[in-house]
Amino acid sequence: MRVLFLHVDYLEYEVKEKALKSAPDIPASKRRERVEEALVSFVSAEKRDEGNLASVAKVAAENVADVAGQIHTKRVVLYPYAHLSSSLAAPGPAQELIASVEKELVARGFEVHASPFGYYKSFKVAVKGHPLSELSREIVAESAGAGKEEVSEAVKAEAKLVSHWHILEPTGHMHHLSIKDGKVNGYPFEGHDRLRKFATYEMAKSREAKEEPAHVRLMQELELVDYEPGSDPGNLRYYPKGKLIKGLLEEFISERVREYGAMEVESPVMYDFEHPALKSYLARFPARQYIVQTPNKRAFLRFSACFGQFLIMKDMVISYKQLPLPLYELTRYSFRAEQRGEVAGLRRLRAFTMPDCHALVSDIEMAKEELMVRFDVAWGILEDCGLSMPDDFEVGMRVTQDFWNAHKDFVVAYAKRWGKPILVEMWSEQFFYFVQKYEWNFVDGNDKAAALTTDQIDTENAERFGITFTDEDGKKRHPLILHLSPSGAVERVLYALLEKAAAAGKAGTPPMLPVWLSPTQVRIVPVSEDQLEYAKSLLPRLEGIRADLDDSNDTLGKKIRNAEKEWVPYIVVIGKKEIEGGTLNVRVRQTKEQTEMAVDALRHRIANETRGRPSRPLAEPAFLSERPIFRG
Repeated sequence: MRVLFLHVDYLEYEVKEKALKSAPDIPASKRRERVEEALVSFVSAEKRDEGNLASVAKVAAENVADVAGQIHTKRVVLYPYAHLSSSLAAPGPAQELIASVEKELVARGFEVHASPFGYYKSFKVAVKGHPLSELSREIVAESAGAGKEEVSEAVKAEAKLVSHWHILEPTGHMHHLSIKDGKVNGYPFEGHDRLRKFATYEMAKSREAKEEPAHVRLMQELELVDYEPGSDPGNLRYYPKGKLIKGLLEEFISERVREYGAMEVESPVMYDFEHPALKSYLARFPARQYIVQTPNKRAFLRFSACFGQFLIMKDMVISYKQLPLPLYELTRYSFRAEQRGEVAGLRRLRAFTMPDCHALVSDIEMAKEELMVRFDVAWGILEDCGLSMPDDFEVGMRVTQDFWNAHKDFVVAYAKRWGKPILVEMWSEQFFYFVQKYEWNFVDGNDKAAALTTDQIDTENAERFGITFTDEDGKKRHPLILHLSPSGAVERVLYALLEKAAAAGKAGTPPMLPVWLSPTQVRIVPVSEDQLEYAKSLLPRLEGIRADLDDSNDTLGKKIRNAEKEWVPYIVVIGKKEIEGGTLNVRVRQTKEQTEMAVDALRHRIANETRGRPSRPLAEPAFLSERPIFRG
């Protein structure tokens, strides 16, 4: 079943004529209806629902009740709407299913208005404008066979996981936390409000996005990224400017990881679901998989580069002298079948680009030492991407009780290196393949957290995949494996930058991207057509800089406003005075200053701001008149 939810001021409909000859006659008094302040559920019953009508009805009613609860209404309209699916159920089962959903909702205390089934109807609807006023869901009963979600044992374990939460201060003092009625107790949190929000988010274990994150509007308005209605939710389209930013981030992160010493590899995007080691690993990884049927076998789409690198490592001949030994891949793409309601803009996706760097180490002492080397690599990457370290992040550290008992000094040293209190989740036993894991989390304006950088100490997979090295005594041993994503998913870096910009705008500071990531670094704006030719002559003099020119017929004020809406860091206004004096009138977005500057001085200033970062040319034509509008 497919459902489109609309939170409405009102819905009016009028029954016209029969779409099905078997539809019962409707008296004139029942042919018109108006329902106000309601959740309208447009529903399509599908072929796959026919084998399990009762279960589908129950799950559908749960979904309707869930959405209705979020928007605080007890009034629901069920409106049969065949256009949501290309695989419709037969009329009889479809009508039975919708009637069962109505019965389930009435039993839950809802006021239900059911629009007649089997008729053509005209309707008018006024939809409210908040983020939850338009939602869609695909309803699949758990026991309906085809389409049943594959859930790993690790996901099931995570859902049942009982853990103890603490705040660890850099001094080594530990505070035990508890949560009641959504409030975290056990630590004062003065001066650490974002840590409080992060602890609440983690301890409540609620990942559902009930409000649209601020970055979604920005990524659309700036024509960077957008939803793709022709794909599965959580798969996005990138416009030229967004692809430019994403490409620069990918290039920069990969360059830094290679400088650290990792050898870059490439592995397949699809793997055999029945491969013994892979199947065992799936059961220990807390992620939902995309399962596909190939002509030869059942397969799954990778959710990281882990197993691709593990299978390469298995066939390598390795000596203790070569450890630590890191491999690296930038996955385009990794896939995770995140649950509906959790997918939100760039924060949580189903297809994402993940920089993945695994290192083989001989033992736990080498693991701890290398973990801190990689800590510095990740710190430098995020800082040079334009994020503030450690101010923009909160640490979540996951450890087993045994690891804490044996290596407490290391965890405390980590908190001291971080420089502010961290959240520690402690497990009584090892639920997953790692004994220690840290995450650097960005907390956004909706109080949701997203992990960027993460590293883990994996004690299981070398043995599982048959990875060995020869030790000092000539014996074969299984190494430990470190799992580092130095930046987290590339999409999440852009998410964090946009959310940070949104917060800056809210605080009265001009929102902007770092200059090296700005799609246009310099916008040249002639006052009138008389200065156009001179303005064009400036473009070659700004070689190596993404400079464009507003050659439209707009007024000067509108040209400047358009550049500001695009977050252009340097706006150069060219009038008669500038031509005669040979200098530029430059508006600097970051400082809001307006200054005179020579062309070379501007070029050198931008070169200094972008030094050590990759560079690419403009993603669109240099003249604005030649550019299409991607999102009208």
